[in-house]
Amino acid sequence: MITDNDLHRLAVFLGSCAMMLIVLYHFLEVNAKDDEDDTVPATKNSKNGSTDAASRTTSTAAAGGSSRQNQDKQV
Repeated sequence: MITDNDLHRLAVFLGSCAMMLIVLYHFLEVNAKDDEDDTVPATKNSKNGSTDAASRTTSTAAAGGSSRQNQDKQV
């Protein structure tokens, strides 16, 4: 049978593992590079091959996505 001390050590170990995974997830999320796939269709649909930043942020915002430019402007 499991003792109180064994249960306590198991709970502390599992809690520590969970916290380490949370910190690792946030580290990877913050340092992840943004995909440029969102802007590729906008440049293909453009007649002259270039789009301005306002149209890209508007299209991603309309699609439900977020962009770093919008987040920086809001802060």
